Amino acid sequence: QVQLVESGGGLVQAGGSLRLSCAASGRTFNNYAMAWFRQAPGKEREFVAAISWTGGTPYYADSVNGRFTISRDNAKNTVYLQMNSLKPEDTAVYYCTARRNYPTRSWNDYTYWGQGTQVTVSS
Repeated sequence: QVQLVESGGGLVQAGGSLRLSCAASGRTFNNYAMAWFRQAPGKEREFVAAISWTGGTPYYADSVNGRFTISRDNAKNTVYLQMNSLKPEDTAVYYCTARRNYPTRSWNDYTYWGQGTQVTVSS
């Protein structure tokens, strides 16, 4: 089992920044690809960003590319999502997730999920 706990969400004005953190515990963090997804009210869960267990070649949804940065610190068993130039359409619950081996863009592929953290961007 892998337990994931997100933090760092909150209310921010458009154009502002937030950094989400996801602390993992349980099994060896190094063997897991990590990702962030988000879900806004009345919408489906959507991919945001993903990173391999080595930290190389992260990739992003087109809607956040250039504004968000995913990173990880395997020594701290933590993955981060730095969100800059936030827009009202970024408002959602953000979920951290993990799976063995390589990262994907499909939420169905992920095994472990955090409880989510709310991000609200005001206009």
